[in-house]
Amino acid sequence: MAVRIRMKKLGRAHRPFFRVCAMDQRSPRDGRVIEELGYYDPMCPETDARVSLKSDRIDHWISVGAQPSDKVAVLIKKYGTNGTHLEQQKAALERLGKRKQYTPAPPEAAKPEAAKPEASQPKSEDPKSEAAPEAEAAPEEAAVATEETASE
Repeated sequence: MAVRIRMKKLGRAHRPFFRVCAMDQRSPRDGRVIEELGYYDPMCPETDARVSLKSDRIDHWISVGAQPSDKVAVLIKKYGTNGTHLEQQKAALERLGKRKQYTPAPPEAAKPEAAKPEASQPKSEDPKSEAAPEAEAAPEEAAVATEETASE
């Protein structure tokens, strides 16, 4: 039995996802698997975080004679035991982890910008506009007065 290390296609239309598997050479692409050795997600935004491999198991299968496919051989060269992109992969995984912790700025940040145009407008000498802030303050003073009388 000839064993190949190749990719098994999963996912849906326009959203591919692959598992790196040890399979019998005669089995179909998405057929029976001997062992799953990792995955490859080509839709991941971080290029170096697209692959996750079980390096020790891949080394085992190669040592007993399994042949990797062309695409999997490239992934093993980059992200295997002595891969050339292992440091970049760690950095990419950290960046992806920080994206999950990202929280957008609170909506209050937009309010000061809206207040600036109002402040730049010249204030009119209209007595009605001055009375409005006093009317707003009056209910607060009334509430304080009722609390004071209630406590006595």
